[in-house]
Amino acid sequence: MTSTRVRFAPAPTGYLHVGSARSALFNWLFARHTGGEMVLRIEDTDAAKKTQEFVDAIVGPLQWLGIDWDLGPFFQSDRRADHVAAVEKLLAEGKAYLCDLSRDEIAAKAEQAGLPAGYHGWSRDRNVEDGPGVVVRFRAPDDGITIIDDLVRGRVEFSHDIIEDFVIRRGDGSPTFLIANAVDDHDMGITHVIRGEDLLNTTPKVRLIWEALGYGEAPTYAHLPLLVNERRKKLSKRRDDVSLSDYMSRGYLPEAMINALALLGWGPPDDIEIRPIDEIIELFTLEAVNKSSAFFDIKKLDHINNAYIRALSPEEFAERVAPFMVGPDVGYPEDNFDPSVVAALAPEIQQRISTLSEAPAWVSWLFVDRIDTYDEKSWNKAMVKGRVADRVLDEVLAALADNPFDDPDSLEAAVMAVGAELTEEVGARVMSQAPVRVALTGHMSGIPLWQAMTLLGRDQCIARLEAARARLEG
Repeated sequence: MTSTRVRFAPAPTGYLHVGSARSALFNWLFARHTGGEMVLRIEDTDAAKKTQEFVDAIVGPLQWLGIDWDLGPFFQSDRRADHVAAVEKLLAEGKAYLCDLSRDEIAAKAEQAGLPAGYHGWSRDRNVEDGPGVVVRFRAPDDGITIIDDLVRGRVEFSHDIIEDFVIRRGDGSPTFLIANAVDDHDMGITHVIRGEDLLNTTPKVRLIWEALGYGEAPTYAHLPLLVNERRKKLSKRRDDVSLSDYMSRGYLPEAMINALALLGWGPPDDIEIRPIDEIIELFTLEAVNKSSAFFDIKKLDHINNAYIRALSPEEFAERVAPFMVGPDVGYPEDNFDPSVVAALAPEIQQRISTLSEAPAWVSWLFVDRIDTYDEKSWNKAMVKGRVADRVLDEVLAALADNPFDDPDSLEAAVMAVGAELTEEVGARVMSQAPVRVALTGHMSGIPLWQAMTLLGRDQCIARLEAARARLEG
């Protein structure tokens, strides 16, 4: 067997949480750094969630990130017979027992005895008969401690007097997460368990089961810091964007996302944060993971994503952005999209966007048949309030009448010359570029016009200038 074997074991929730994605990444980084293996195991003790939809919600985002696995995916529900056998073994050896008390009965007994809420071992010696609704409880030690030497959190001690006799088989006969985890980690040869800090409190229970089953040397644990939002509260689906698929659909590059996830609790020794994944693998160690909560900073993610976008060649950028430039929401016919136009303007677009989904807003005007709607504020500022805007459009149309529209510099010179001449004529500064921009794009701001005008072409440019002039006169 390989020297190290880790497992990423998410529950099928219908989406992959960014925290789970970070856990998957750290398992993968550790496996690749140590030359070990990574196991993908779906913890579907609830077999009803073993659907292709639930599985795809995990596997798809992992594949998008570039996280691969060496073994699996395995499904915990397929191993139920092994989990049940382990429960029966513990029952036979007196290390577990049957309990038929309901939650209400347990609460009443605790109140009657003046004890803290919870189960206090009342069925240990009652010789309960098995049947519907009867659970199996693990007989936890009455004293002593379980010590976890965690690679992230250090030495953590759990006193047995606060660990109640916990359930390892439910009333419907299904084994719980705790027994399934111990059995599967043993049978799959897991050497390291790397997961979120929120599961730390389950670790002593799994360790007690492990020892009771006589499994020998237990895996080494590393519990990763919780992810928090800008208010330092734990990331929550209710108030935060936590689904990885949301970031995929908004146009974050997988290489940027994986770089950002790697920095959530870990940092390279040389403090260079944006770097290729091969370098991250080489530098990654669990001992360098910080146990303090990690801030999932969207602004930092945007910065990293922009850096990766800017690093793409024009051709790569056009290819990567193409899925975001077509479809029902972009505002122009799909057949109008021309990737060569995007490639030609890539340097101008790349420096202005944080996500690929922002790209259409900068160049959509190049793919529409005409400008049907002008931004009201832009129109008022450039056309209505703009000094002699009607004269500007007339003079620009005349200046461009014979222009072949194949040289950005000549277009710029012609338009700017109109502004200079009118400034001298009226004795006040005349902005010639603003009316032209609004006429061509519908907005005051955007990428530089001149190269874009050569791509839009003479006929479209002249038609839009004439349409804006007619609208202004009307």
